[in-house]
Amino acid sequence: NSGVISLLRPLLLDVVPTIQQTAALALGRLANYNYDLAEAVVKGDILPQLLCSLSEQNRFYKKAAAFVLRAVGKHSPQLAQALVECGALETLVICMEDFDPGVKETAAWALGYIARHNSELSQAVVDAGAVPLLVLCIQEPEIALKRIAASTLSDISKHSPELAQTVVDAGAIAHLAQMILNPDAKLKRQVLSALSQIAKHSVDLAELVVEAEIFPVVLTCLKDSDEYVKKNGATLIREIAKHSPELSQFIVNAGGVAAVIDCIGSCKGTVRLPGIMMLGYVAAHSENLSMAVIVSKGIPPLCACLLEEQEDHIKAAAAWALGQIGRHTPEHARAVAVTNVLVTLLSMYMDTRSSEDLQVKATLKNILQKCTYLPALEPLLHDAPLNIMKHIVGQFSKVLPHDGKARRLFVTSGGLKKIQEIKAEPGSLLQEYINTINNCYPEEIVR
Repeated sequence: NSGVISLLRPLLLDVVPTIQQTAALALGRLANYNYDLAEAVVKGDILPQLLCSLSEQNRFYKKAAAFVLRAVGKHSPQLAQALVECGALETLVICMEDFDPGVKETAAWALGYIARHNSELSQAVVDAGAVPLLVLCIQEPEIALKRIAASTLSDISKHSPELAQTVVDAGAIAHLAQMILNPDAKLKRQVLSALSQIAKHSVDLAELVVEAEIFPVVLTCLKDSDEYVKKNGATLIREIAKHSPELSQFIVNAGGVAAVIDCIGSCKGTVRLPGIMMLGYVAAHSENLSMAVIVSKGIPPLCACLLEEQEDHIKAAAAWALGQIGRHTPEHARAVAVTNVLVTLLSMYMDTRSSEDLQVKATLKNILQKCTYLPALEPLLHDAPLNIMKHIVGQFSKVLPHDGKARRLFVTSGGLKKIQEIKAEPGSLLQEYINTINNCYPEEIVR
């Protein structure tokens, strides 16, 4: 408000180097504070001044200038675009070739903040020639530089298969894969994130990540003491598993499913989410893969997530995963049903406080259409709304005609009585199911 920005601008060209650096640092801190101040720095014509003699300057000034660019670029795609238009990328790439690791680090950070926003900006960073230099940076000895370079590669890869391919073509995967076992937790987070962002786009990219021999070492990350390392490790496994039955089978064979199940059991909250989804993806691919999740005892921790978690989106993911496990055959459905989880799912479906997504994921339909385990279906008869009731009654109408013991139990438990109380539309599918069930019994019992 006092017009400081216009006073700082001429100081960027001062003859005394420390004044130049301090002026740049002040501008960087102003721009870092919020969007409006960053915009004022752009509108005040600071950037051309900042960049004009950068390549001849010392490392302190380069660091300060890259800090200003990072502070401006982080706020919005528009401000990052303004940086691109004034030639900042070329300057940052020059800084990436500096011998001082601190200069490289600040420049890589700024490039990451620009690339993060969208694929156009990310492409501009690639076109400026940043990727090979970033891949060199992850091979440098300084941990801080490795972290930022891996983070920036992650930000570039995330937008599209083409951008991820550019990162792969520069040879990034092999160097990233070697750092999965690095003792530094923050570096591991970034490395796992970058590999996830590459693997998520296509089968081919996921296979390239797998071929870098990340299994079984990546499974150790699921036991890491750092929550984010766990989460990013599970995310990486999920992004690989989702693409194809073959990749999922590979993960099963490497012990990945059992490791993810242990991980879900040992943590709470959003850290569980990628692991929950990974189990759902694996189970969705085929009967055999779903059975692998069941045999590895994957169902109890998913049921626990439904009961323990507060957030609806985590419950929804667990409900979805259980649906993927149970939807294949009666055997699969029974494995889910015996845990008594169907009652929990039904109550979530009917709870008006549940989010729309949770209600959709908890509909039970996938499991009910295969479930022939009647003791688990019976409690549902008392509360289910008609749209779900028809699936439940439908299953009874399939099993009861062929199973005498089940028919007797159905009478003594009050199930048959409950069937008579259902108000079904005449001629509806539900009414047909009810008639089929009633036809299994002598008329006086039905009466």
